[in-house]
Amino acid sequence: MKAGAGLFSALALFLLIGAVATQRGRQPKKPKPSRRPPTTRRPPPITRRPSVPQPAIPAQPEPQEPTDFPPPILGPPSIYPDCPRECTCSPSYPNALNCENRNIRVIPVIPSRTYYLYLQNNYISEVTAEPFNNATEVRWINLANNRIHRIDKQVFEKIPALLYLYAQKNQLNEVPSGLPASLEQLRLGRNRISKIPAGAFNKLENLTLLDLYNNQLSDSDIGKNTFKDLKSLMQLNLARNTLKKMPAGVPSNLIQLFLDKNHIDDIPKDYFGGFTHLAFVRLNYNQLSDKGVPKAVFNVSTLLDLQLAHNQLASVPLFNGHLEHLHLNHNSIESINGTQLCPYSLHADLSDHSVVPRLRY
Repeated sequence: MKAGAGLFSALALFLLIGAVATQRGRQPKKPKPSRRPPTTRRPPPITRRPSVPQPAIPAQPEPQEPTDFPPPILGPPSIYPDCPRECTCSPSYPNALNCENRNIRVIPVIPSRTYYLYLQNNYISEVTAEPFNNATEVRWINLANNRIHRIDKQVFEKIPALLYLYAQKNQLNEVPSGLPASLEQLRLGRNRISKIPAGAFNKLENLTLLDLYNNQLSDSDIGKNTFKDLKSLMQLNLARNTLKKMPAGVPSNLIQLFLDKNHIDDIPKDYFGGFTHLAFVRLNYNQLSDKGVPKAVFNVSTLLDLQLAHNQLASVPLFNGHLEHLHLNHNSIESINGTQLCPYSLHADLSDHSVVPRLRY
């Protein structure tokens, strides 16, 4: 009986445990919590600080020379061993040395075969004799548009056969000394020349063109003997200077005289009387009035072109019948006497050229 009771108790316990387990298994599962969509966090509002005026940064100064020079431009290798690297030597023109637009500061050694030397548009500041030691055959030098303030006198001793010297648009303060007697053209326009040394033109009997345009020459810088030895001179350009008087001692063989943009207010009565070939006179942009222009001062038989624009003239000056071009614009002229302007009969013999007016403009 005890054994049966024990077995019954074990069976009852087993059934009780199974019922409890079954009860637990039937309980509903707890739902998993659903994931919330991620919340985008807004950045905190930006609080702008009040602008504080910054101290002004001083402008950097422009670089001073020579640091602002661009580097020199070297030319291609040449078949000529004496050709400087800064230049070009063309086989088609063996006597020409092309060194223009190369940013060079110093003139290189000039080969002895050089006749034509082109050095324009560079940064050359002075011309010394050393590069020309063997360049005795040079005939033509172009030094325009550099920064030249000095040309050594000894340079011209090395090149005694020089014919053309172009040195316009530089920083020269005076006409170079020691110019060779062979020189035919001298162009010194657009410099700062305020001095012509005594005897600067003494040997230049072959000079035909002298250009001193746009300099700082005054009456005291031009004496009566300044141009006296220029016996072959045909063109003299003194425009854009500070002259108040007509230049003295101008050679009588002159053909072209340019005096535009000075301060000339008076012309001596017989100023043009000694000229034998004078054909072109330009006096535009001066201060000429009837008071300063003698009545017949322009009655010159050789004169072909007379320019008196931008002055203070009130009447048409008397001129010769051979004149072909007359410029009188921008003056104070209020009336014109046609008979005086063209004093010829309408019935004149047109085949006689001596009585036919030649005024064309």
